[in-house]
Amino acid sequence: MTTRFDQGPWAAAGVQTVRPGVHRVPLPLPNDGLHAVNVYLLEDMSDDGRLVMIDGGWAIPEARKVLETALAAIGRDLGDIGHILVTHIHRDHYTNAVELRRLLGSRVYLGAGERPGLEMLDRLRSDVPAGSLETLRRAGAGELADRVRAMDYDDYDPSVWQAPDRWLGAETLRFGDRELLVVPTPGHTKGHVVYLDEQRGLLFSGDHVLPHITPSIGFELAEPGGHPLADYLDSLRLMTRYADTRLLPAHGPVAESSHTRVAELLTHHDNRLAASLTALGDATLDAHAVARKLGWTRREVAFGELSDFNQMLAVNETAAHLDVLVLRGRAAVAFRDGVNQYERVR
Repeated sequence: MTTRFDQGPWAAAGVQTVRPGVHRVPLPLPNDGLHAVNVYLLEDMSDDGRLVMIDGGWAIPEARKVLETALAAIGRDLGDIGHILVTHIHRDHYTNAVELRRLLGSRVYLGAGERPGLEMLDRLRSDVPAGSLETLRRAGAGELADRVRAMDYDDYDPSVWQAPDRWLGAETLRFGDRELLVVPTPGHTKGHVVYLDEQRGLLFSGDHVLPHITPSIGFELAEPGGHPLADYLDSLRLMTRYADTRLLPAHGPVAESSHTRVAELLTHHDNRLAASLTALGDATLDAHAVARKLGWTRREVAFGELSDFNQMLAVNETAAHLDVLVLRGRAAVAFRDGVNQYERVR
């Protein structure tokens, strides 16, 4: 298993001090298009001098090695990590938090909305994204679902999928004289949360608000259901109810304005909704058919040029956009032979 760690300056190994006592550390990811995930080390958050860490990274030896080097650069070591606040259940955020707890006795925190996904993992004993595959089948992409299901997943390791020490809702966490506001932001996953440091004007946004890319919508381990894109758009608008902050994302560099990026993401999804309606045209189509008519990524790559995994994300995101069009009265949907069929409302 090779580790790529080469996506420009933001992903380069090292420590960026965002402000005194707040450090960004990118940790490598194995065979992942994002290459790195940012974790944040907060030094002045507890009376006993231990660190609060936001997000954990992927449980691979390379990530732990990079983290140890970064800690040494600020005069710390692994034993100083007392609390790990995770934004969501995806393995590049959660699994290393659980591993560090096993090694160090750190406390792990996770949004309560992730509980069904974690419990489903425990039942299935598999890393296969069962919820997303079910959404894919309802989108008319059964053959693609079979190919994704047959991909070479790592052997399931229950030790890195254990429950957190504390499930979080909308609340305020207090560490010494500091406070972090926990804000549930469903959309990317059902239980995604962000951590807002209002005193210092910092938003630890996980995958909810990313500076250069749009997060996948509804990539779920648990049973599908609800309206993940509608939830995501509501969660984006929620961010504008708070004062503007610096954006400290899980992937990409620190940005100066969370509100600016939220506005860009809302505009992006408005454009994708319009494009999805245009692609639907006057036909009755499933989400797989609509996805094949759209361009993907900033380069407008054809659907057929995407990997199977990214085709899955594309189809499920298209289904999420079509469902929002239904909610807004712009399209209608009928469930026939196990597949959702959409048509424009005239």
